[in-house]
Amino acid sequence: MSRQIRIKDIAAKAGVSTGTVDRVLHERGNVSPKAKVKVLKVMEELGYERNIIASTLAYNRVFRIAALLPGFHTDPYWEQPFSGMERALKTVRHYGISLEPHFFELFDPRSFLQTVGQVLENPPDAILFAPVFLKESRTLLEACRENGIHNVMINTYVDNPDSLCYIGQDSYQSGFLAGRLLHFGLNEGETAMLLNLEVGSHNAQHLIDKERGFRDYFGQFPGQHIEIVKRDFEDFDDRQKLTSLLDDLFARHPRLNGIFFTNSRAYKAVECLPAGIVQKIKIVGFDLIEQNIRHLRKNNIDFLINQNPVHQGYMGIINLVNHLVFKKNVEKLQYLPLDIVVNENVDYYLKRQEEFEIVL
Repeated sequence: MSRQIRIKDIAAKAGVSTGTVDRVLHERGNVSPKAKVKVLKVMEELGYERNIIASTLAYNRVFRIAALLPGFHTDPYWEQPFSGMERALKTVRHYGISLEPHFFELFDPRSFLQTVGQVLENPPDAILFAPVFLKESRTLLEACRENGIHNVMINTYVDNPDSLCYIGQDSYQSGFLAGRLLHFGLNEGETAMLLNLEVGSHNAQHLIDKERGFRDYFGQFPGQHIEIVKRDFEDFDDRQKLTSLLDDLFARHPRLNGIFFTNSRAYKAVECLPAGIVQKIKIVGFDLIEQNIRHLRKNNIDFLINQNPVHQGYMGIINLVNHLVFKKNVEKLQYLPLDIVVNENVDYYLKRQEEFEIVL
């Protein structure tokens, strides 16, 4: 049986004190670059591996991860990434990980900033968040940089040099894919619509990127003369107003034969459209929430693009644990697959969503 490697063995071989080795192991600073390189080299030569659990217990170390998400009451989609976080926590809690959830109002940037302020009153070790508001998310990212707080983004990518990583969809590619799916049902000279049922879509980076991808797809076929129309509509919870909007759109665009809904609210519009129109046109939406799945099974929605929100939340926690506990480098951009879900395969994706697990 091989002899256990002790800190003092590493110190003796590296020619440094045991205190220096301890500071390198636990990244406490106050170690010269030269000494750190010597210690790490000796650790590798001796095949030393930290006992992460024992080390965490010995130093009574708890890593606090704050999660910032929209509340579920406004959009059931957001329950899915949070469930992924909770599932991950069950697998890593013994490493001294705690999860502190904070929820803000989905359509209120001020609520987001107020929640950020509450989190920063007692700064955590890391923040896992969905940057649904572009401008306000940049404020949070700057605060993380100033306070030395690690952060991971899910669902929407905001370009910045300081985040540990982003996990989620490639929004541009999802818009491009939506264009391809709608194109299957369009004829020359018809109209395709991009419909944002969203509040403040101008401040939502993922919607901006989806539109760009959608337009770029159809831009490849100028000879087909397919008209692209975009509308933003904020009163989507008012069924009467949404019905009036849809009636007006079909009146204005008599050759409208395909609609791309850029978020999880396709079902809201489907429930306002006459059955004859629903069965005639092609509809592409996002996300495997119960309301969308019901209409997918009825063939009222042709395609749902699944951006794996449970996986996003799960991998957000796992990446932070890999960085905080195991001191591993993590990949900066982690794009998840864009699943094309139809009536015939929806049960497979629902089952897969419940069963996946990654073991550290």
